Amino acid sequence: MLLNIALHGIETAVGVRYLPTGWVRADSPVLIRYADDFVVHCHTRQDAIEIKARLASWLAPRGLAFNEDKTRVVTLDEGFDFLGFNVRRYRHKPLIKPSKAAVRRIRERLRQEVWSLRGTNAPAVIKRLNPIIRGWAAYYRTQVSARIFSALDNYLWRLIYKWAVISHSNRPKRWLIARYFGRFNKARQDRWVFGDRTSGAYLHKFAWTNIIRHQIVKHGASTDDPDLTEYWARRRRRTPLPINQTTRRLLAAQDGRCAICNDTLYAEGQPASAHEWEQWLHNARTRITVQAPSTPEADYRLIHTDCHHGSRPAPLHTQTPQGLA
Repeated sequence: MLLNIALHGIETAVGVRYLPTGWVRADSPVLIRYADDFVVHCHTRQDAIEIKARLASWLAPRGLAFNEDKTRVVTLDEGFDFLGFNVRRYRHKPLIKPSKAAVRRIRERLRQEVWSLRGTNAPAVIKRLNPIIRGWAAYYRTQVSARIFSALDNYLWRLIYKWAVISHSNRPKRWLIARYFGRFNKARQDRWVFGDRTSGAYLHKFAWTNIIRHQIVKHGASTDDPDLTEYWARRRRRTPLPINQTTRRLLAAQDGRCAICNDTLYAEGQPASAHEWEQWLHNARTRITVQAPSTPEADYRLIHTDCHHGSRPAPLHTQTPQGLA
């Protein structure tokens, strides 16, 4: 919040100009900002150098300055990293992909997690890794990530197979494959899914997350503007949450509310990083449950876990104030 206040007006300093329709003019630079990280798209290198000098003068009275180690002037053919993504032009076509640094980080984390799980059983591996896989894939699903998802699945499969070999060093390979791999996900024609034959739980794959393109936010749209509540609700409906189809269907049927307390099931807005998605998915699995129907005619219901156990306090019903006191 403080950074947003401090950097308010930076678009004017850059010289961004908009059409009456809300789109940026063709001859205008474009600013993209998140907190204190931002990128300015310019038409020429000279424009970029001039805007950088202008911004340095604009930031100085506010006690701010560029981090020269992170600030660069590059062409789109060279590309740049921003918020974990790499933006680069390939044969006249700009593409946004997960950055190489982000891929290295997730590979290293998966390696460390699997290494720390030596001596545990399959359910422990699945419980530890699934939120990491789902969270990372949910964050990067908005861009060109399909090939990277498949490459990460192959890398994780090798890690898991090595874990199985270490856990059962005296067993033959055929025994390991028969015990830990199979068609655990009935919705997929994939017999190389890692799972637990006792519980039926299985390890999610990156490639199972559908690619859903990011929708451009219209100019001036703020989540704090009460007049744009329907606009943001419509955007959320167009971008389905990374949950299974049954939960998604019940969520739509219940208008996103608990069937017992009528309070919202999921928090408004969406996470802004892979780690936040991981936490969001973990909370969704632990705080929300599906209640079986009490009669043959009834349907399943989504409820809070606390409501199921009867420990959730009743929601506070507030009234809209009619005016200032």
